[in-house]
Amino acid sequence: MSDEWYTPKTIFDQMGRVFHLDVCAPENGLDWIPVLKWFSIKDDGLSQKWSGTVWMNPPYSKPAPWVEKWLNHANGIALLPMAKSKWFNNLMNSNAKFVLLPSTFKFQSPDGKPISLMMASSLWALGDANIEAISKVGKIR
Repeated sequence: MSDEWYTPKTIFDQMGRVFHLDVCAPENGLDWIPVLKWFSIKDDGLSQKWSGTVWMNPPYSKPAPWVEKWLNHANGIALLPMAKSKWFNNLMNSNAKFVLLPSTFKFQSPDGKPISLMMASSLWALGDANIEAISKVGKIR
């Protein structure tokens, strides 16, 4: 199973936020993500220094180290699955706020087709401007 599950443009349109850095971008980035710089798999975003407001849609096959680094960075928005795991408990016990995305939410595959997961997805935010941005997508929890 591939980790290439792209965030649809509609999410960014709703949030109205520009990010300094996408830490988990596809190799050539995505033109609909409002970001000034990105790290692809070749750049190994986990080993890079993060700065500014971060956008993160990490590999769902191994989100734990990404979530830990995102929580420590404390300035950004992350798209994450709802999961029964230690990393998810760390999120729930943090200062991050979240919005549960609707059950109809679909990612975009590399070939442009909509794709769904069998688990709920959520947007997480740290930082006041980021929390306000996700509030435009759904109810803050």
